[in-house]
Amino acid sequence: MSEEKLMSKKKPAYPVSKRLDGYLHKYSRKIEIPIFYEDLLRFSGSVVVYDDDENDTLWVRVYYSDFEREEIDLSLKKVYSILHSDGSDRILEYLNIDAIDYCTFGNSKPFRIKVRNILNDNYTYFYVKKTDASRVYGLELEHILSPYNLNFLVYEDTLIEEHITGVPGDVFIKDMLPNCTEAEKAQLAKEFVKFNERCMIRLLGDMRSYNYVIVPTHDFDHVVYKIRAIDFDQQCFEGKLKVYRPQFFKENFQMVELVRTKLQKYSVDQYKIEERSIVAKRILSSGNRIKRLMGIARMDNISLPENIERLKLEIYDLTKDINFKKSNTMGEVLSLALDFVRRNYEDMSMKQILGNGA
Repeated sequence: MSEEKLMSKKKPAYPVSKRLDGYLHKYSRKIEIPIFYEDLLRFSGSVVVYDDDENDTLWVRVYYSDFEREEIDLSLKKVYSILHSDGSDRILEYLNIDAIDYCTFGNSKPFRIKVRNILNDNYTYFYVKKTDASRVYGLELEHILSPYNLNFLVYEDTLIEEHITGVPGDVFIKDMLPNCTEAEKAQLAKEFVKFNERCMIRLLGDMRSYNYVIVPTHDFDHVVYKIRAIDFDQQCFEGKLKVYRPQFFKENFQMVELVRTKLQKYSVDQYKIEERSIVAKRILSSGNRIKRLMGIARMDNISLPENIERLKLEIYDLTKDINFKKSNTMGEVLSLALDFVRRNYEDMSMKQILGNGA
């Protein structure tokens, strides 16, 4: 299936509703910041950013007039302090804004801010984007349901995201995968199965290879690889279920081949069950937080009527759960999908308890 047929040409940005805004405030996601996305658009010019092989990265390094740069730098340092520290001005004198890059590719058109500690030259990044309800739901679900915590802030029309470290999937597949050992390839295949399942469960779409990172961790005498999403723009918007399964994007063909050649069907099924169980446990342990978020999502407008209609029927065909057919919003579809996973886990756990009791 071609990418044009799989994905909509452009997803609209959805505003944050009053109820979602209240949720963000309750969980300390909504904090006043000293600069807005629109302020960063006032750059005077830009130069193309190339990678080490002189390829265009689709990012441009922007610059501002001397007067505006001084004000913008100070505001961005304050944002860093709010995001990563206690929000005070004490650390500002030790920070430098090394670069402000603007991405010309994709829906979100983010700014990437490089912040350096001048005492030791350590540096990190954060992103400034336009607020979009889809992305906010995606970030919050990643924080609650994935193995990773996420730090982000929302203030009116501006979204601040922390940087997620790792090797971009497309770079890893091209430059590093060929040099992996057979054992490492098998481990990557396992992680891709689990990542594929996790995306489908929580309806996170468009996980092409440049929208996730591979995170290598050295553990004794070997390297353990994990896969993390880095783009949450396509959270429960599209109507095609395949969009929420990374295996169907051509950019992930080599990862799918790893699964085919390195894992037996029994192992694939085992890893899927493992991931569903882990997500179910996180749903149960999240308590009222996920319930509040889903209650808001069920009443929110975050997709198109035709997408809702198609997706609920495709998921019904997969699960045979009649409740999906009754859904009227994408939030209802998402909530039912998570509830379906939770109920199946609880039913299986109860059967094991009763079986052991017998």
